[in-house]
Amino acid sequence: MTSSRLPVTVLDGGFATQLSVHVGKHVDGDPLWSARFNATNPNAVYKTHLDFLEAGAQCIMTNTYQASIEGYGEYLDLSEAASIQLIKSTVKLAHMARTKHLAESDIREIPLVVASIGPYGAHLHDGSEYTGEYADYVSANTIQKWHRSRIDACLEAGVDVLGIETIPCKMEADAMLEMMTEDYPHVKFWISFQCKDSAHLARGENFAETVSYIWNKAKLLGNDNLIALGVNCVHPQFVTPLFRAVNEKRSPVERIPLIVYPNSGEVYSVETGWQGKEDCVPLEQYVPQWIDLGARFIGGCCRTYARDIKRIKQAVTALQTGTL
Repeated sequence: MTSSRLPVTVLDGGFATQLSVHVGKHVDGDPLWSARFNATNPNAVYKTHLDFLEAGAQCIMTNTYQASIEGYGEYLDLSEAASIQLIKSTVKLAHMARTKHLAESDIREIPLVVASIGPYGAHLHDGSEYTGEYADYVSANTIQKWHRSRIDACLEAGVDVLGIETIPCKMEADAMLEMMTEDYPHVKFWISFQCKDSAHLARGENFAETVSYIWNKAKLLGNDNLIALGVNCVHPQFVTPLFRAVNEKRSPVERIPLIVYPNSGEVYSVETGWQGKEDCVPLEQYVPQWIDLGARFIGGCCRTYARDIKRIKQAVTALQTGTL
């Protein structure tokens, strides 16, 4: 397949999932989620980054998905200045892990440090990052203002890319594209969506139409820094139909570069936690079809460990070298 010869970058996996290996417990249910450990156990955060790098990840995402001035103020009693400093120090943990990995390995390519920029709904602690219902009552300007302080802190600490992720609604993606174009004209970024099924965003908008809209608007705005659009924190079975709707009818030169880092396939509920591990299809089995549909970045999200990233990397390498 011609598309398999195009470069594919392997991302890391579920940060909170792999972090649990080092902190001895799962972190689901904490209002700060894994972001609490930036303050309480930064060494575990550092080790988690190293796990993914050693598994072959070419990108590591900072542990800032759930980090916010509001969250750190409410749950760690930190001032605004202290919260911003904690976000910056969290980025530095990723840098430290990358430096150590480069010193101890023979890889030539320098892994990217990507700032995890979770959605506005993540700090509300009401599950609305999986519904996008705040699009009905929160203005685009409010969302942009909320995102800006964390983005500024991450950029000041030094990141290669912004990973704007788990976005549940078209409105927030649109607001972020406009802000990135106007305020951060030299910063590369991706936008990945939360989807509720094989056709729609969490909020209900059509995925393929939204991706096309955002991609075309970026071109109209003259923004060449949007490197990919796609999905994360979704069931892997949704991905192929979602991607097929975007790219299947496009010629190779017209295809939109896609990004995917899904969950393991397990399903979460507050009452029972994660269920269905025995029914999961290993993510690496999906890799050929996703690449054939235009995926240029592939990794994992919730319930994916470093060992899963290692297998994804092996599958990608096999396709790139023609051994699969």
